Amino acid sequence: MKQYAKTFAEKAHAGQKRKSSDAPYISHPIRVAERLEENGFTDEVVCAGYLHDVVEDTPYEMKDIKCEFGERVAKLVAAHTEDKSKSWQERKQHTIDTITYAQKEIKYLIVADKLDNLLEMERDLKLQGDAAWDKFSAGFEKQKWYNQSIATNMYVGLDPNDAPDYFGEFEEAVERVFGAG
Repeated sequence: MKQYAKTFAEKAHAGQKRKSSDAPYISHPIRVAERLEENGFTDEVVCAGYLHDVVEDTPYEMKDIKCEFGERVAKLVAAHTEDKSKSWQERKQHTIDTITYAQKEIKYLIVADKLDNLLEMERDLKLQGDAAWDKFSAGFEKQKWYNQSIATNMYVGLDPNDAPDYFGEFEEAVERVFGAG
């Protein structure tokens, strides 16, 4: 099932590039899924890692994910899919609200995604300086608010023993990119 999810995502994102580079878009979902797999999460969570941006950024719909991968994978993807008809602020607030109250598998997926995005942002900042912010819908202050809010709320309701190591890696990246508090 994981290989099929990877292939499906590769097909769905064919021709797409990352916002900040000429890298194929699929490199991001692959890294997210690999991080989830390295941490020993279920096949459903790993599949959701490959598929997490398909509904948001391609012509595929949630019903396609459900039909191809089942109810569980579809629910994980749905929990992490932004409604692009809403403003940046509304979409990001929804993600913060979701991570605050979500079951742990959804938290794992969201943080793996946000960590990969933040590490890429950090690389871009080292290469391009502040010009890297120009590629985003929201600048430094809004990105700081969003990422710090994710870091603060990802632990809510989560047993500390259930937090994977990359949660700490995300916190460290938030501090490196945005500074403390």
